[in-house]
Amino acid sequence: MKRTQDRVSVLLLALFLALLLTLAPLPVALEPLRPYWVALVLIYWSLEVQQPIPLGAVFLLGLLLDVLLASLLGLHACSLLIMVYLVRRFRPRIRFFPPWQQALAVLLLLLNDRVILLWLSVLLGEPVPSWRYWLAPLVTTALWPWVFLALDQARLVRRQVGKH
Repeated sequence: MKRTQDRVSVLLLALFLALLLTLAPLPVALEPLRPYWVALVLIYWSLEVQQPIPLGAVFLLGLLLDVLLASLLGLHACSLLIMVYLVRRFRPRIRFFPPWQQALAVLLLLLNDRVILLWLSVLLGEPVPSWRYWLAPLVTTALWPWVFLALDQARLVRRQVGKH
C-alpha cells in the first residue's frame, strides 16, 4: 500500500509540474517551441510503471488541460487518450530500447498527437497552422531522455525515502 502511495505522489507531483510548465508564459516567438510536458509525463509513466494510469484519469487530465488552455473541450482529452493507448499497446517493444533510442518512438507518438489535433481542428473549420506547428514535437522529443532520467531519479529517491 505504501509503495502505491509513493508512486502516486511522484506521479501527481510530476503532472502538477508538467501543468505548471505548460501554463508558464513564453514570448510569442517561442510559443511554437513549447514542449508538451504532460505528454512526456504520461508516456514515461505508461512505459515504466507496472500499474498504468487508468484511462479515465487520462481523459480527465486531458479535459483539465483543455480547460486550462481554453481549447475545445475534449480535444486534448482525445489525443492524450490515444497516445496513452498506443504506448500501452507497444510498451514491450519501446521499453526494449534505452531512453536515447526511445526518443524516436516518442517523436512518432507526438507527431501522431499533432495529426489528431490538426485533424480535429480542420474538422472544426479552423485554419491550417503554419509549419511552426510541427516544431513542438521535435523540441519535446529532444527533452525526452532528460525527462526520463529525471522521473526515474524521482521514483528512485521516493522509493529510498519510503524504505527508511
